[in-house]
Amino acid sequence: MLSEIISFYAELFAGHRWLLAALAAVLGLLVGSFLNVAAIRLPVKRSIVYPPSHCASCNHRLSVIDLVPVLSYILLRGKCRYCGRKISPYYAVGEAVTAVLFAVIAWQTGFLADLVIGLLMAAVLMTASMSDLFYRLIPDKLVLFGIVTGGLLRLWHHPLPLWNYALASFLGGAILFALAMLASALMRKEALGGGDLKLFAFIGIMLGIKLTLLTIFVSSLLGSIIGIALIATGKMKRDAYIPFGPFIGAAGILVFLWGERWINLYFSLITS
Repeated sequence: MLSEIISFYAELFAGHRWLLAALAAVLGLLVGSFLNVAAIRLPVKRSIVYPPSHCASCNHRLSVIDLVPVLSYILLRGKCRYCGRKISPYYAVGEAVTAVLFAVIAWQTGFLADLVIGLLMAAVLMTASMSDLFYRLIPDKLVLFGIVTGGLLRLWHHPLPLWNYALASFLGGAILFALAMLASALMRKEALGGGDLKLFAFIGIMLGIKLTLLTIFVSSLLGSIIGIALIATGKMKRDAYIPFGPFIGAAGILVFLWGERWINLYFSLITS
């Protein structure tokens, strides 16, 4: 029954990919608003549903008109309607980025089972990235939710053998742990947190062995490039800590969308 429904909507949206992307963007705005709350509350062990959304400065409960994703921030000029204090732009940025990610994933995958996989990846990785930026911490509850939900989705849809995803989940964390130990020995300080390692267990279940290994490479490359650029421009000290979660998140989404093409292009270049 479910496969028949997916097939029906896949055919419906096949010639209207833009409409699917637009609907996904709207969903992304709504989900992004919730992800902001999760990224702020989970690391400090607060409920994500209670108390309801309120101003961080005056604690006034926000009404529906204050909570329209992105639009409320623009109309209120980035200030609380009740106390006039400035609202962090990170809220609107998180909502907008999530909307863009959802739209791009929908455009690339179409209305297929991979769309659900991609949206879950985007939601978990986006929340982990924001949490790491805010608190330098990736909550265990978030990763556990991703692993359990992702595992159930892979039982339903698994282009690769199930053992491939299970092994990728183990290898992702194990390889990154080995690299972290090597980096810590060279720099004589902790290079990566436990949350980064656990996040790769989630990515492994989502991507399988080949793409998980590529994600490790791409995230390390992105982190190195950004880190070197920040040091070279004097915006960061050489021994400063850089949250690695956002690089893992960016690499995971990029590899999910275009990883197979990159690998095929690489092998076509070396074989020719």
